[in-house]
Amino acid sequence: MDAVREFQRARGLFVTGVCDEHTWSALVEASWELGDRPLFLTSPNLRGDDVIQLQTRLARLGFDCGRVDGIFGPRAVHAVTAFQDEAGLVADGVCGPKTLQALSVLADHSGSGPGVAMIREHEGLRDHAGSVAGARIVVGQFGALGSVVRLLARDLRDRGASVIVLDEPDPLAQAETANQFGATIYLAFEATEQARLDIHFYQVPSFESVRGHLLADRMAEAVADRLGRTATVQGMRLPVLRETRMPALHVVLGPVHEFTDQARELAWATAAAVQSWISGRAS
Repeated sequence: MDAVREFQRARGLFVTGVCDEHTWSALVEASWELGDRPLFLTSPNLRGDDVIQLQTRLARLGFDCGRVDGIFGPRAVHAVTAFQDEAGLVADGVCGPKTLQALSVLADHSGSGPGVAMIREHEGLRDHAGSVAGARIVVGQFGALGSVVRLLARDLRDRGASVIVLDEPDPLAQAETANQFGATIYLAFEATEQARLDIHFYQVPSFESVRGHLLADRMAEAVADRLGRTATVQGMRLPVLRETRMPALHVVLGPVHEFTDQARELAWATAAAVQSWISGRAS
């Protein structure tokens, strides 16, 4: 159990000591090293630490494969193809031995900086300024927080946003809906009976969602001002944060009855944080 807890902590998962479905998937992904298998586009997409290693190397060489998320999807294929073309290889989008050899040669000269993906994230801080009016926002909840998310949805709609509320218990299904909706922001609320208020954004060792982190900070500030509560802001690689393609937050709060009693204030604080984030104030 201690080993499971340590693995979960290292992988940015909830530390429960129980090898659940998400922990098992993370264990399988952690078993892959770059070069163990060819990487190519499949459905569902290949996932693993080898993909993270590939994305990190490509990003440091200036080839943008999107977020470093360990998912070998269309953007990763595009980046591999562009690299192969530049390296004089057959540009087929498949990362095999010849592509890895060329990557290894060039990686020695790429340094250890954050790479183009992180640079793009920072540039996005300047580009996202706008208005809540017209924003597309998905608000989801996992367990007994329907009053909170519906009040929040009403506040956001009053500010002009287009909002979808999700009660689907599967976080991956919620992430897929947010992706299909083309959401500007995804916000998930999960209930717990423990005394806590945690705000999570997406982060792995070589990448973090800078805009998600900023949104989490804005929400923590708004909650402190409105509810007098201190929130813990933490980067994690929870499946729902990893699978969403837009800035996303996963908020864990409890005891449930306390936050249900403060649902009106929590909804107002969250909507204010979203407004502040989108408008670009204090960026």
